[in-house]
Amino acid sequence: MAGEDECLVELFIVMRCTFLFLAALVALTTASQRSYDGYQVMTIKTDDSQKLDMLFQWQEQGIDFWDNLNSIGRPMRVMIPPNLQTDFPAFLRDNEISHELIIPNVEPVLEQERKDQIESRARAMVNRRFAPRATADFSYYWQPSEINAYLRNLATEYPNLVTVEVAGESFEGREILVARISNSNFDGTKPKIFIDAGVHAREWIAPMSALNLIHELVEHSADNADFLACDWIIIPTVNPDGYQYTHDSDRFWRKTRSVNQGSKCRGVDGNRNYGYFWGQGAGISTNPCSDVFLGREPHSEKEIQAVVNEMAKDASGIRLYLSFHSYGDWLLFPWGYDRILHDNHEQLSQVGELVAEAIRTAHGRQYTTGNSAILLYPAAGGSDDYAAGVHNINLSYTVELSGGGLGGFDLPASQIVTVTREIFTGLRAYAQYVATNF
Repeated sequence: MAGEDECLVELFIVMRCTFLFLAALVALTTASQRSYDGYQVMTIKTDDSQKLDMLFQWQEQGIDFWDNLNSIGRPMRVMIPPNLQTDFPAFLRDNEISHELIIPNVEPVLEQERKDQIESRARAMVNRRFAPRATADFSYYWQPSEINAYLRNLATEYPNLVTVEVAGESFEGREILVARISNSNFDGTKPKIFIDAGVHAREWIAPMSALNLIHELVEHSADNADFLACDWIIIPTVNPDGYQYTHDSDRFWRKTRSVNQGSKCRGVDGNRNYGYFWGQGAGISTNPCSDVFLGREPHSEKEIQAVVNEMAKDASGIRLYLSFHSYGDWLLFPWGYDRILHDNHEQLSQVGELVAEAIRTAHGRQYTTGNSAILLYPAAGGSDDYAAGVHNINLSYTVELSGGGLGGFDLPASQIVTVTREIFTGLRAYAQYVATNF
């Protein structure tokens, strides 16, 4: 009895100290973050393709499109800085573009997200202190150092199932790790599936979904034996610099953190930097200050070089390529650089529908599949086009995961498990198709 009382006292002390420390951390974190006080979010919608093209020009002036530039008739959320809150609504009115204010001030939304994230992390710290064996905790968003530590620990504990290698280093020197998962030592007898996540820094649920997949394949391999009919190559955090920066300084940062010579603006959109029709289509910018800046040349970014080099090692055996993004509930496939159908369009559609149906049946979540340039908006230099066009990986998809919260990127930590479970169901359908047909 005395032992139980001592444990309860220790638990109380640990919890109190942890929450006091993290309460102070909330204030410090808020102070160090870029403020979005006065920024607003609207939903906009148009049925006119010419007006859609006109909207795209506002990206250059500072309008942040939170959704992809969707095609005709689909609502989009955009964030408007204070200096454009007269001109941009006037443009919408003058051009009869439907719009509605949904977030009058972004900063309180971010403050709540920071508070929730820190509280979730505090609970996880307490649980780890008293758990008999620490396990992967998906109740909060991990940071790059935690992700890499977890991957290395898996490689130590499960050496016959997973190896972890350094695919490359980021601009700021962070390791970009790749997990290679196989119960047959990549002996060449199985089809391979290549997945990357987190190229866009602010899309926090993407790395968590990749990590959950790794966790399930390795720590619950007996329950997921059907997955291991394929070999897996997974890079959970392509852009660790940007991802860390969104935790420390600017929640809505999208790009890498490289220095652009001759410009005060940093970073490149990694998903405009791949060397297939690079710079030859729409949805890109040559302005280093743009969120869709394509870079000075194809593969200029060290982060993209890491993905490209890792993909090349196994390209002949890769039957499925997936890139995790958020948000929107989309399963998108090439071509993205222009509104042109891929030669494998029928199979891409068929498999996409199969996966969407699996998710819908199990969870009620409605994913939509289709050609990315037709469903959304052309964007050249994307990874799915590169995988399909350069390496002839005929099943190549961009997976736009579910959003949440008020804006979409601010998916509450409490919904991480829900979203990762939903896409895990879809991944099972993908894996079963690949194992059966290749």
